Parts: sequence; C-alpha cells; structure tokens
Amino acid sequence: MKIDHLVINVDNKYQEEGEQVSAIRSIGLPYNPKKGKGTKGFKVSNIWIGKEYFEMVNILREDGGGWKEEWVNAYNKGERGLICLMIDVADIDLLCEDIQSKGISITDPESIKIKFLFNLFSKTLPWQNSYLNFFEGVPLQIGFQQMKNQKTREFMVKYMVPNAIENNIEGINSIKISGNFSSNDFELLKKAFDFVMITEDSLKIRLQHSQEIIFEKAKEYQVMVSLKGKYNKLKEENCWIENTKVCLE
Repeated sequence: MKIDHLVINVDNKYQEEGEQVSAIRSIGLPYNPKKGKGTKGFKVSNIWIGKEYFEMVNILREDGGGWKEEWVNAYNKGERGLICLMIDVADIDLLCEDIQSKGISITDPESIKIKFLFNLFSKTLPWQNSYLNFFEGVPLQIGFQQMKNQKTREFMVKYMVPNAIENNIEGINSIKISGNFSSNDFELLKKAFDFVMITEDSLKIRLQHSQEIIFEKAKEYQVMVSLKGKYNKLKEENCWIENTKVCLE
C-alpha cells in the first residue's frame, strides 16, 4: 500500500488565476488550473507531486454532473477540504475480502464511469476503487485503488505534468489528519490496516516507501501534508488548500 492521491473539495477560487493559485505555485508546486477533467456538473484540477497528487474538485451544479454522489452531497452541505484519501493497492479483490472478513463494511471493487452529454455517453477509467464508510466524527472516508495494469500506470505518468519534481519535490512523505475521531473510527482503522501504532489520542499507519498516515483526535478538522524534497522555500512559506496545509518535512 502507498498513498495515491487526496480528493479535496474546493471553491472555484482554487481553480482560477488569483491569490490561491499564486500561493500554490510560490511554494514550488507547478499548477495549471485550466487542465483537468469534468462535465457541466463538476470540474477537477490536479496538482502533481511526483507519483502522487491532489485531486481538487469544484461542484458546479447541485447534482454533481456524474461525480461521486456521497462527495457531491458533502459538498452541497458545505464540506470543503479533504473528503477522501485514496490508497494504491496491488490486489484490491484480496484486500476487500480481508477487510470484509474482519466485519468491516467496504464497497465492492468498481470501475469509475464518467457520464456526459445528457448521460448519453460514458467513459470508463482504467482503475477500480473500493471505499470504507465515512468516519463518524470527521467528514472523510478512505478509498483503495488498483490500476488496470502496469502499462496503464506508465501511460498515466506521462500525463502527470507539470510536476513538482522539476522543483526537486519528489512526493508525499506523510499525512497528518486531525479531527473529532470517535472510538469506533479508530477501531475501524486498527482492523483495516496492518502496521498500526496506537496511543491514547493518535493512530499511525505505516505504508510502503516509508510513508505514514497519522490520525489525531482534535476539536478542529485539519490536514497537514508533508512533502519529500529539497526545495527550501517550502520551509519559509505556508500553503493552504481549504483545510489542508502543505509543507516540506
């Protein structure tokens, strides 16, 4: 398992030239808000950070135009910031079987279809996703993703531009998620993941390539993403994308 991407609900100011986009670029994250995918109901723009990325979503119409229903509902209720943390896995069918055997609810692996032109046409994306339920105390869920094959993965990498690698920022090192997690939320995490370190108020999950995800009980829902790299300017400036702070560890 490794971190794949963060799905972040954003207002349109993060997808238009202005203060927010300038702040993202100023810390060394090349970002072209005009690029991305979408329909009349949603727009997605990506910030590529090595082989990981931020998937920033702005809902343009109440029905979401084919975007994931649960995320659209959360957006319409005013939820901004990290809505789903996607984890890359090697065998999603085996993972789901293991998680279900522990009594945890997870959706069956499913390919994503994006509908367009009044739902007359659809495009199937070359990966499968499964999702745990939303946490009880935080408007966030965890999803798992498996690419169709290595050839598809290599093909997708070619389109991950502009990329922060050009500024010596190599990827995501760790993610710290603070919020009003319940006891049941922590129990779910302990069962769903291996290599878990637990304290009274926090839970740390170790992934491949020395990546870590830390869940911490707190009153306010905030996220801190630490990046791998040598771009010193990141140490001097802060960059916030809704509730998510980006920094160099």
